[in-house]
Amino acid sequence: MTELLKKALKLIVSVAIPLAIGALGSIFTSSSVATHWYFELQKPIFNPPNWVFGPAWTLLYILIGISLFLVWKAKLCNKKSALIIFSVQLLLNLFWSIIFFGLHAPFYALLEIVILWIFIVLNIIYFSKISKAAAYLLIPYVLWVSFAGVLNFYIYYLNR
Repeated sequence: MTELLKKALKLIVSVAIPLAIGALGSIFTSSSVATHWYFELQKPIFNPPNWVFGPAWTLLYILIGISLFLVWKAKLCNKKSALIIFSVQLLLNLFWSIIFFGLHAPFYALLEIVILWIFIVLNIIYFSKISKAAAYLLIPYVLWVSFAGVLNFYIYYLNR
C-alpha cells in the first residue's frame, strides 16, 4: 500500500469515527425532537432553530475527524494519552445526547456537558503537543459545546 493511500485511508477513518458517533447520537436526538417532550420544553429566546443543529454538528464532526487525522499521522510515538482523551470526549459527546434527548434529563445532561467541556479542553491541550493545527481545529467544537452548555442550563432552569 502506498504512503498516499495509507494517509487517505487514515483520513477517511478519522472523519468517519466522529461522524458515526454523531449519527448514533442523532438517533436519540431525532426521535426525541419529534415528540411532545422536546417541543413543549421552554427554551431561551437565543435557542437556534432546529435545522441549524444538523449542519453545525456535521461540520464540527468533520473538523474533529481532521484533527484526529493530524494527530494519528504524526510521527510521534507518544500519542496514546492524547488518543485516550480524544476517545473519552467523543464518548461523552454521545452520552450527552443519550442523557438529554434519550432520558429527557436536562439536569444530568448539564452535569455531563461540563465534564464533556473539560475533556474537550484537555483534548485541545494534548493535541497541541502533537499538532497545533489539530488543536486549532477543535476550537469551534469547544465554542459550540460552550454555547450548548448555556442552552442546556437555560432549558433546565426554565423547565424545573
